[in-house]
Amino acid sequence: MSSTRAPEQAGGELTIRRVGGRADLTTFIKLPFELHRDSEHWVPPLISERRRFLNRGKNPFFDHAEAEFFLCEREGTVVGRISAHIDSRWDTYQGGNDGMFGFFESVDDPGVAGALLDAAADWLRERGRERMLGPMDFTTNDECGLLIEGYDVAPMILQPWHPPYYRELLEAAGLSKRIDLLMWKLMMGELKQDNEFDPLIHAAAEKSEHEHGVRIRNMRRRDLGAEIARFMEVYNEAWGPNWGFVPVTQEEVDFQARNLKPILREEWAMIAEKGDEIVGAALTLPDVNEVLARMNGRLLPFGWLTFLRGRSRIERVRVFALGVKPAYQHWGVAAALYVRHIETAAKLGMPGGETGWILETNQPMNRAMEGMGGEVIKRYRLYELDL
Repeated sequence: MSSTRAPEQAGGELTIRRVGGRADLTTFIKLPFELHRDSEHWVPPLISERRRFLNRGKNPFFDHAEAEFFLCEREGTVVGRISAHIDSRWDTYQGGNDGMFGFFESVDDPGVAGALLDAAADWLRERGRERMLGPMDFTTNDECGLLIEGYDVAPMILQPWHPPYYRELLEAAGLSKRIDLLMWKLMMGELKQDNEFDPLIHAAAEKSEHEHGVRIRNMRRRDLGAEIARFMEVYNEAWGPNWGFVPVTQEEVDFQARNLKPILREEWAMIAEKGDEIVGAALTLPDVNEVLARMNGRLLPFGWLTFLRGRSRIERVRVFALGVKPAYQHWGVAAALYVRHIETAAKLGMPGGETGWILETNQPMNRAMEGMGGEVIKRYRLYELDL
């Protein structure tokens, strides 16, 4: 295993304090750059994007949620960070009385991890929460889960990477498994013949078109805002029954669309229609992490040039989300979207990529990935702690 392990810390009093002001927020954002600087797999995020994402005045998550950010210091050196947050929409759609933690980063020290988790738990208890879930940065629609398998595989866009000792720290602090999220690897560029994956997928795709009149088209970049809204209409309906799902608001759609526009390719953004009705959709993203890995978190002075040159040479994609409205889930629409992905990969010479996460309990989707010759390449875990 080639992942790095941050050094254990010897002695010294620990101090937990809340993030206050721009300088503290910068420290919060940059801590992983220090902890993972020797890792060949961790990909530095864009600092400007992280600052905007954590900004209470800019991220519409804060329209229905509250959060606190904490830093842990030992003798003046920051050695860990964590967030605690409460989302009223989670309460509405998932029930219960939960609070969340996220953005967990720590040196390899159970004392540091325990102090951070205690701070998050105390903040949530003060607000009447009965269970802590995480990590979520901030919701299951964002980066979520702790990596527990696949440490030697580079993370793709909107996937976190964590060293193996993070799992040890969380479990030593008393957190237990709530549910696992699976990432499937699909070498779509190799699936060019009908007999290379389950023929029932082709049959279902043909039925979708010829018997039900479903048409697959690409999203129109010039009308991206409306197209993303159509995608989110499907997203909110299709994922509604899933554990942990909270529908996104229109403001969150707009916020995400602005972030995705520079990397979206029309070929990989798909809408399934039956006449004027949107019945399904898929949004697949070029793995911009291939470029970000060379930018060290900055667009200036040369980051933009690196990004513009590198994005045309991206060789992997991530199926961010693929779904079908419940009323049409027996029409073969998902199969038609799978086939379009394979055709697009062959056309563009794209060897393959990964799915978005799939709940380990979602047997229909996991069977479909098996039928397409996929393999689980990463596993993320969400933990819980009774408060």
